[in-house]
Amino acid sequence: MRMTKIICTIGPASESEEMLRELVAAGMNRVLTVDLHAGQIQGFFDIPVDHLAAAPVFADYFNGHDFGGELVVVSPDLGGVTRARILADFLKAPIAIIEKRRPRPGEAEVMNIIGDVQGKVALMIDDIVDTAGSLCEGAKALKRLGAKSVLAACSHAVLSKNAVERINNSDIEKIVITDTIMLPPEKQSPKIVVLSMAKSIGDVILRIQSRRSVSQLFR
Repeated sequence: MRMTKIICTIGPASESEEMLRELVAAGMNRVLTVDLHAGQIQGFFDIPVDHLAAAPVFADYFNGHDFGGELVVVSPDLGGVTRARILADFLKAPIAIIEKRRPRPGEAEVMNIIGDVQGKVALMIDDIVDTAGSLCEGAKALKRLGAKSVLAACSHAVLSKNAVERINNSDIEKIVITDTIMLPPEKQSPKIVVLSMAKSIGDVILRIQSRRSVSQLFR
């Protein structure tokens, strides 16, 4: 049986159009990604792209906790509303949106929160946590506006510079990440929980190689 040549990649590493074209030229004929930073990246390819979301993995984890009906899923910006809605549907929770502006590159200022967070457990969802500045500022704003507690879920944990220290000193009680980027020992923290994407990725690869439909895994 002809084997499909698959490259499995993640959001942050998938944003170079030139790199992707070189991989196709080298013989790649199918791409499996996890939470691309921008869905439009799929348009770089003339070959099939399977875009896997981490939301079901996060949902399995958080559905194992009893929030007493007080959970609200929060998008950290207007651009992440779709991602927040997907997770909120899995968790049967409402959503809220943090409205912010960027006065300078790399800095974010929270202007407003759209939605009700008063007395709620606020769960922020994002695709990438890099320096954690925006995430921690968002948590501070949520607490200031009455959130009972703040959690976070991020697919790709870059955690550059002093991100872990910032998280440890923030209003975030727990941040749940996936293992698309290895978390080295020096970046581990009691506040950080790592979930594996191995089963989800393996299921997709198995279906591709056995020529079965993968569409039901993306619902």
